[in-house]
Amino acid sequence: MNTLDRFLKYVGFYTTSDENSDASPSTDRQNVLGQHLSGELKTLGLYDVHTDKCGNVIATLPAKGLTDAPVLGLIAHMDTAPDAPGENVRPRIEVYKGGEMKLNDTVSLTPELCPGIEEYIGEELVVTDGTTLLGADDKAGIAEIMSAVEKLIVSGDDHTELRIVFTTDEEIGRGAEGLDVKTLGCDFAYTVDGGRVGEIEYENFNAASAVITIKGVGVHPGSAKGVMKNACLIASELVMSLPENERPENTENREGFYHVCDINASMTEARVHIIIRDHDMQKFIEKKAFMTSLVANLNEKYGEGTLTLALSDSYYNMAEKIAPHMHLIERAENALRECGVTPECVPIRGGTDGAVLSWQGLPCPNLPTGGMNFHGIREYIPVKSLSIMTEALVKIIKSFK
Repeated sequence: MNTLDRFLKYVGFYTTSDENSDASPSTDRQNVLGQHLSGELKTLGLYDVHTDKCGNVIATLPAKGLTDAPVLGLIAHMDTAPDAPGENVRPRIEVYKGGEMKLNDTVSLTPELCPGIEEYIGEELVVTDGTTLLGADDKAGIAEIMSAVEKLIVSGDDHTELRIVFTTDEEIGRGAEGLDVKTLGCDFAYTVDGGRVGEIEYENFNAASAVITIKGVGVHPGSAKGVMKNACLIASELVMSLPENERPENTENREGFYHVCDINASMTEARVHIIIRDHDMQKFIEKKAFMTSLVANLNEKYGEGTLTLALSDSYYNMAEKIAPHMHLIERAENALRECGVTPECVPIRGGTDGAVLSWQGLPCPNLPTGGMNFHGIREYIPVKSLSIMTEALVKIIKSFK
């Protein structure tokens, strides 16, 4: 099965994760894809194919013709983001002719909404029907890894030992749960979870989550003076106190931000979820301190205990962990050049399982998949990118000797 056919099959699995679930994986539907992938890995002839307690699928392809070569991990995630509908995905292939590409009567791909799409004029794109995300994040990565492994086996060429890992719940920050670096036994790894082909990522945000709970005081509005504390308004004041120039829509490259993910509010109680991001560790620390100070100031204004802040770190910038192992980046760059692609190292305005694993002792930069416009109904992937990344992965694997 080629990479495109695999990808089209995988996006048919409904695997959206759920950040409000305490289960692991957060949704049982991820296990359905996991079971399918396990069967496929066994059919390809991999060993020790198993699923851990968190639903992560792990398999081994023993080394062939090499001794003392490093063990290499290839990682992609099975879940899709809850930011857009992920059920009943209906992919189709269209040639992009430039300008507007209609997905349905109300949703289109345009250069304004999809920066960079004009790079693919005349190419086949896999798109949605405009009602769901596509799932290239990260089912394209899974398809590319699967096809690369198959090509390697069919070729009969020598190769290092591979550890294949398909994780759950990456989109809700729990992708490395259940993975023990020592048990995996890899010397190095790559996540295949990036965007445009050519972009290699080994710098990512430092990340934290801030959940603010607000307790209001409810009373009839006719007799509210001096008594009422409207949790809705306090939540609004909190949000509007965040620096306007440090919102995602006003930042780029390595600039950090505060992102208000959701607000649930009534007069008597509110909950605000904010994520904090910055590539620079000192600025990251300052952003968390600002959030703490902001909540303290509002408590001083409205009464101690009105606001409660739960602040927790999610992951850290992997750049310093990759720096001693830049051969990982050089191997990826060389592989892409051999595939006719000009490589470029870019900072991730997000995070990957690899960031967590790198801090746990497994150097793990991120490779592209070719997908674009992740987490939305305008997601697409050029067909050619799927085959390029499959070939690039084979070349990367062969470079470890």
